[in-house]
Formats: sequence, C-alpha cells, structure tokens
Amino acid sequence: MFEAKSKPLLPRPSYYLRLARSAATGLLVIAVALAAGMLGYHSFEGMPWIDAFANAAMILSGMGPLAPLTTADGKLFAGCYALFSGLVFVVVIGIVFAPVVHRFMHRFHLEADSKNR
Repeated sequence: MFEAKSKPLLPRPSYYLRLARSAATGLLVIAVALAAGMLGYHSFEGMPWIDAFANAAMILSGMGPLAPLTTADGKLFAGCYALFSGLVFVVVIGIVFAPVVHRFMHRFHLEADSKNR
C-alpha cells in the first residue's frame, strides 16, 4: 500500500486520497465497534436501542456509561466493551495517522540517503 524507501513520494492528490481512505477505514472501524456495543447493551441489559446507542457511544469515546447497569451479564459486557474500546481507539489512531507518519519517515529517509551519497 505504501511506497518503498527507494521509490519517490506520491504526488499530493494521491496522498490526499490515501488520507481519505485511511479516515474512511477508521470511521468504519468505529461504526462496527459502536454497533457491537449497541448490540451488547441491548441484549445483555435489555436497553432500548437509543439508550444502547448512547451508552455504547459514551464508552467508546471514553466518557463512561450513562445508565446504571443492573445485571451481572451487563456489567461483564460493559467491562469487556470498555477494554475493547480502548484498543479500538489506539487502532483507529494508527490507521488514520499511518499515511502521515509514513510520509514523514519517507522524507526523512530520502534526505538521509541523499546526504550519504
């Protein structure tokens, strides 16, 4: 997906397309994680879909749950979903910023190589 160290950098329009694809992939990962949280809150806690959405969104954003949890299964799910949400945050940051970091590192390596020749 990314150009090798020996290849030239992509032109700006292609780079912006790569950034857009990374952002879209990050949004897709967030949407899937949100849907999983909604399904879990709906099935384990018996919450209506709108309350399940609100709780899953708050956990996924790192804010914490809105409604008190009443069942043991719901509490176990909420704990596992909170851990999962922390990992999703790290993964999405990596996906979204990978093209930026790659471009920075690519330029750094190109400059280092040109000085050594």
